[in-house]
Amino acid sequence: MGNFRFYRRTRLFPGVGINRSASGPSLSLGVRGAHVTFGHGRVTRTVGIPGSGLYWTSRTGQSTGFHSAHVEAPVSPAVQTAAHVSVTVVVLGILLAPVATVLAIVAFRFVIGLAFAIVLFSAIGRGRRRR
Repeated sequence: MGNFRFYRRTRLFPGVGINRSASGPSLSLGVRGAHVTFGHGRVTRTVGIPGSGLYWTSRTGQSTGFHSAHVEAPVSPAVQTAAHVSVTVVVLGILLAPVATVLAIVAFRFVIGLAFAIVLFSAIGRGRRRR
């Protein structure tokens, strides 16, 4: 049939929120499309394409026991480390993309302003020499 669930999220500031549910609180860090949640004895990493419904989730820590009969094949530490590094790079790339965009815009505006100042001062300098 079905069951009722309780869930409430409170944003502390952009990128940080506290989630409250019947099973207890958790802390969520990240942006839309990439976030990490700490709580309930585990860490959950989620990366996805916003609006598409496509996402990838990885959990480490205590299991819920809901699907306790499922046994996964062991993964070598090298493969596990490579996967964690890849996810970390993707999450950092998504988190730092807005910062890089802002820096690029600021640098572009600075270069345009500098070019305008050079043209303006060279025009003023030419006008003084003609007199």
